[in-house]
Amino acid sequence: MLKSKMLIDKDFQIAEVDPRVYGSFIEHLGRAVYGGIYDPGHPTADAQGFRQDAIEAIKALNVPIVRYPGGNFVSGYNWEDGVGPVADRKRRLELAWWTIETNAVGTNEFADWAKLAGTEVMMAVNLGTRGIDAARNLVEYCNHPSGTYWSDLRISHGYKDPHKFKTWCLGNEMDGPWQIGAMTAYEYGRIANETAKAMKWVDPEIELVACGSSSRDMKTFADWEATVLDLTYENVDYLSLHQYYNNNKDNTYDFLATSLDLDQFIDSVASICDFVQAKKRSKKKLMLSLDEWNVWKSIGTSRMEERWQIAPPEFEDVYTHEDALAVGCYLITILKHADRVKMACLAQLINTIAPIMTENNGAIWLQTTYFPFLHASNFGRGTVLRSITSSPKYDSKDFTDVPYLESISVHDEENGTITIFAVNRHLDESMELNVDLRSFGETTFVEHIVLESNDLKASNTKENPRNVLPHNGGHTTVDQGKVQAVLNKASWNVIRLKTKQA
Repeated sequence: MLKSKMLIDKDFQIAEVDPRVYGSFIEHLGRAVYGGIYDPGHPTADAQGFRQDAIEAIKALNVPIVRYPGGNFVSGYNWEDGVGPVADRKRRLELAWWTIETNAVGTNEFADWAKLAGTEVMMAVNLGTRGIDAARNLVEYCNHPSGTYWSDLRISHGYKDPHKFKTWCLGNEMDGPWQIGAMTAYEYGRIANETAKAMKWVDPEIELVACGSSSRDMKTFADWEATVLDLTYENVDYLSLHQYYNNNKDNTYDFLATSLDLDQFIDSVASICDFVQAKKRSKKKLMLSLDEWNVWKSIGTSRMEERWQIAPPEFEDVYTHEDALAVGCYLITILKHADRVKMACLAQLINTIAPIMTENNGAIWLQTTYFPFLHASNFGRGTVLRSITSSPKYDSKDFTDVPYLESISVHDEENGTITIFAVNRHLDESMELNVDLRSFGETTFVEHIVLESNDLKASNTKENPRNVLPHNGGHTTVDQGKVQAVLNKASWNVIRLKTKQA
């Protein structure tokens, strides 16, 4: 059996977890909206057409913020099409995904849905085909109390109280040639800065996210960030990162090591932010928003060949046990960067590359990736501790010195809990994990949750929705501040402990 160690001290702190790192994303893409959260013909649908079974599955995830309405979709979206009487709304050709957008769900409906789901809205503005004027008007419509054209228009639409959306994205992936209205870094930086100024003049309380690179693989990566921040630094609050991975080459060891790439990506972007801060002699330290991340197997595929359908199924990836392990590694990586990553959005939430799947007017089921996210979101609140770890390592095709143990610990002092998240990357051997908690005094065992399968390609489907499920039968003992646990091969583990309250 492999041997690994963790030393956890309550004074070795990285940062408090911002709950928004457990955010997600719903775009007008595929069946995320129509057939996902909105399905008027479903038996559980409410008067507005929102599926209550989907809301319950989402509420269980305890998602604090959801990015909307895109994504590539937002770069061609006229927000005015999605407000007012539904019967009067225009159908539009949606150029990002070659579909027809009915606009049956728009800003106000999504605000209603967010309240039902117990989450906040991260709103995105169109900087592809629109700009400063549409963005400032949207902020006025959503956030201004009353007495102006746009705020009174909202009131006339049945929403007396402002939505008070706090977090706003300044466009989406504007460096990408696939984007409607793609720009150079200088072009984007100029329009983003001027839009940011106008939006904050309308509502000084909002926070703004500038577009970083669409991925670390973009040829313009790093130069893009440096140029954009040079132009926007004092008027924005976050810089976005987007990154997806997959195992399309069927090399599991390499796939499970991609969290090291994510770690380096985050470090690189944080360094660029700090360079611009130093260059500008600014007192403000910019934080990061990893507002698109996930496993995306179908990322290389194009849009639907049959154009102009309404909400066709797109990118409905079926996730396996190894995908869940990768998602667990990414969640641990995000927590390791709690000092800089203050928001993160699992992209996406339902049907489209998502942990939750539905059938139109029918069943709902949970994919394997649902469970690591569920555990991290519910148990990973508090202060992330800088653990000292030792583990055997391996080399893969693209990575060297990959530890078989990927782990982090979170201390919730208020509730007197310690949670250890751990992935055993070894595909054939179990691992003994010895944890030294000597600084915490008396500690007791609560539970050890395990997600495992003898088949790395096992998945949950409509026909077999319970094929891969977590259990709380993990092997852990606690004695005088010493924890000894067994991490089964290729497993995601959540070890929950209770400290003695003062």
